[in-house]
Amino acid sequence: MTFEAKTSGSDDLKAIISAISTLVEEATFVATAEGITFRGMDPSHVALIDISWPNSAFEKYECDSDIKFGVRIDEFSKLIKRADKKDSIEISISEQNMLLVTVGKNKKYKMRLIESSATDTPLPKIPYDSKITLSSSKFDKILGDVQVVSDYLTIHTSDSKADFSGKGDSGEVVIDLEKDTDEIGEIYSKEDSIGTYSLEYLNPVVKAVGANAGQITCEFSSAKPLRIEFKVANIGRIHFYLAPRVES
Repeated sequence: MTFEAKTSGSDDLKAIISAISTLVEEATFVATAEGITFRGMDPSHVALIDISWPNSAFEKYECDSDIKFGVRIDEFSKLIKRADKKDSIEISISEQNMLLVTVGKNKKYKMRLIESSATDTPLPKIPYDSKITLSSSKFDKILGDVQVVSDYLTIHTSDSKADFSGKGDSGEVVIDLEKDTDEIGEIYSKEDSIGTYSLEYLNPVVKAVGANAGQITCEFSSAKPLRIEFKVANIGRIHFYLAPRVES
């Protein structure tokens, strides 16, 4: 078995591990000749993250058979955080079933792998009626503006217009999106859509990946899960799914 993956810098891997750590404590990665994938759901089954990192995004990548390897995310994250921005990070698996992590040129860690407890998590199959594309910095700012008064974000689209809002005990806020600004790309709605989603799950993931993502795309339908796609230059795909709030 040969498996070796080397990044050219550390930011993308830090973003991936940080995003995963917002949902799970243990993660199982799947490495194939095509690249590395991860899919996991938080314990309450409210949020799901699906990551595909193609071999072309690595400075060096070699994998001659499909393998799964499990790690404790907090332990893995501590190692990755020791890397400076420009440090390469190389991961491989030893014959003793240890994860070998080389940070930069001179830091070599060994980390004990854990038994994979992953089960196949199917992706939600949803026809999306509405789509909003905007910069990740704009979205992060909107979430912060809404969180001042609410624990939940409500997204509403109608006739290619959109607004984000929130309501709580202290008051409420509505933020209209202007499509003709640099930070707002596409606003599309096949039909009027409205959905409310927990900021407790949204905020950490957007902050984890946001600095590395130029654009994000939000897709949703009324009372259906929200899907966010993060566009990160050196990563193939990061999709985040979040179940809507169910009014009691």
